[in-house]
Amino acid sequence: MNIKTAFSVESDIREAVADIRQQLGGFEAKMLVFFASSIFDPERAARLMGNAFPDAVTFGCSTAGEIVSGRMLNHSVVAMAFSRDSLNGVKVEVLENITTGNPVDKAFDAFEQHFQTPPAAMDRKKYLGILLIDGLSGAEERVIDRIGDLTNINFVGGSAGDDLKFSATHVYANGKSYTNAAVLAVLEPAGPFSFIKTQSFSPLPQKLLVTKVNEAKREILEFNHKPAAIAYAEAVGTSVADAPNRFMSNPVGIVFEGDPYVLSPQRIMGNSMHFCCGVKEGMELNLLESTDIIADTKKALEAARSELAGISGIITFNCILRTMELEQKGQSDKYGELFAGIPTIGFSTYGEQFIGHLNQTAVMIAFHWTV
Repeated sequence: MNIKTAFSVESDIREAVADIRQQLGGFEAKMLVFFASSIFDPERAARLMGNAFPDAVTFGCSTAGEIVSGRMLNHSVVAMAFSRDSLNGVKVEVLENITTGNPVDKAFDAFEQHFQTPPAAMDRKKYLGILLIDGLSGAEERVIDRIGDLTNINFVGGSAGDDLKFSATHVYANGKSYTNAAVLAVLEPAGPFSFIKTQSFSPLPQKLLVTKVNEAKREILEFNHKPAAIAYAEAVGTSVADAPNRFMSNPVGIVFEGDPYVLSPQRIMGNSMHFCCGVKEGMELNLLESTDIIADTKKALEAARSELAGISGIITFNCILRTMELEQKGQSDKYGELFAGIPTIGFSTYGEQFIGHLNQTAVMIAFHWTV
């Protein structure tokens, strides 16, 4: 067995970790990824998981909901253990002070030393990266942009959550908890892997050109040389006062080769609009219209299964806005069932990383081992 998953809904973190340890008993893990609800004290969660698996590289983050094979959960801990045969190599680095510093280069020096390959020369079919980051830092773009400067391998991941409290989010690595930080992991799987990016939106004809922006605050002041809130409300055909009610079903996005990269409005302040991710002046955005999350995700999973000739395991990063939409439509159980029969863990994020920082998207890593 190359991977094994476990989860616990025990309300005490010591009991939850013991429960997971028991479920994974006898499995010699080289790496263990875990996602834990913010109801658990972050320091204890990280330390207890690290102590429970002293021979494994452990990392993870806090969440706004968890996903495990066949189920969507709340207030739980989910974990995926990778055997020694499943990975040829793994290296984890913690980036601290991400809002002010530039720790990415130092982490990549460590990757080069560990893998004996310059990151710029790493084979993207051989290596992959995972990025877990403080979901309230607002630093996703600067970290991702620097990663893109240094390597061509794909880094995917999610922004840590805190069950919609928007108070503090944490990332974990090797027994410690961090805030204002990110965890970078480079993996060399022993089998093939693929990435899934799925969002349930189709582009509408309405275009919104970003003509004035405060990038530092993720605030758009003007679309099409008009106050942003007015231009957005006109595009969706409603009033400024009603416009926030359309955010979930009508976000905006960059459309590349027919594939939308979703950027979600967060709130209206005066006549400007704040977003959940960075937007640059000069971007031409399409208004988007929501489609069917269940059908679209099922189709994406089938495509990955066909590409890899099977799926042995999935790590998924699912936007909290998708989770909320599924809850509103009473489709949470149906969504979880899409992953039944596939060893899966994941969490509801405050943003997803796939080339850039996205919203209202599910990003997944699909692994397949034939032995």
